[in-house]
Amino acid sequence: MQAIQLENYGIENLKLTELPTPEVGENEVLVRTTAVSLQYLDLIAVENTAGLNIPLPFIPVSEGVGIVESVGKNVTRWKKGDRVLIPFITNWEAGKTTPYHNALRTGLQTSGTLAEFTVQPENTLVRSPQNLTDEKATSLSVAGLTAWAMLMQAGIKAGQTILVQGSGGVSLSALQIAKISGLKVIATTGSREKEQKLKNSGADEVINYRDFPEWSNEVKRLNNGTGVDVTLDVAGQQTIEQSILSVKEHGFVGLVGFMSGSRLSFDVFPLIMNYIRLQGYSVGNAQELDELVNAIEKNNLKPVIDSVYTIDQTQEAFLRLKSGNAFGKVVVKF
Repeated sequence: MQAIQLENYGIENLKLTELPTPEVGENEVLVRTTAVSLQYLDLIAVENTAGLNIPLPFIPVSEGVGIVESVGKNVTRWKKGDRVLIPFITNWEAGKTTPYHNALRTGLQTSGTLAEFTVQPENTLVRSPQNLTDEKATSLSVAGLTAWAMLMQAGIKAGQTILVQGSGGVSLSALQIAKISGLKVIATTGSREKEQKLKNSGADEVINYRDFPEWSNEVKRLNNGTGVDVTLDVAGQQTIEQSILSVKEHGFVGLVGFMSGSRLSFDVFPLIMNYIRLQGYSVGNAQELDELVNAIEKNNLKPVIDSVYTIDQTQEAFLRLKSGNAFGKVVVKF
């Protein structure tokens, strides 16, 4: 089978190669990959900038979709030809995560999705939405699910206000989920070009943080003088303090990313005095992903795709992600 394999760390070392097709076990499913999408964690893994030290060689990337090629003899849920979403936390079917679940993540502890075929557990595969192409569906198992699971944890309600930050997959997914749920959306960006794109995507208000470095004040001005109910912080080190200052009393700050650094330093006084809930979260389980698929179909949501590359353009796709210019997901298609 074809696969992109990394023999040394660095985007320039992503190479298309031929590897044996993996064998399927009794309770497993062989999935033929049709498309994958890239996320910041994949870039960190490929460049090893966070010291993950994944043993080489390895096949990167965590998100993907495909078609069932064959099934093990005990498999009853799936048949050849079914369209499926490849899970990120491969053993997490439902409930709260545990050390057992966290031990295996696609593209980190196990081989990633940049391969023509992957073997997946029967119980955590989820059907792909009928209203989406494979390219659009490929962002759901990590970016879409992270936004969905976190907003469900936050207990969002119609009439509330959410602050989404930037234009990556998680933030744009949160924007779409918030709009179908009846929330007002304020978005931040550092790009003039992306300001209008965010409005076109459904944002009610957009703040350019280059104009307003202390953007929590502008958030409150745009929200009748009060903080928002919910925000998802995707950058970590450089944004967490402004995120905390942007929410109202008893507000929710979901910490889902660390694009500007993972070591946080902030004043806890407003966190304590305003009874703010600060919650770290990393994706969700198969049951939650199935709920997201149902919501997407019922509301005909279309995830935002920035660009689509072929498998032999994988290096270019990673460079596009790294540039920070993408609006939505960068996809690699088989």
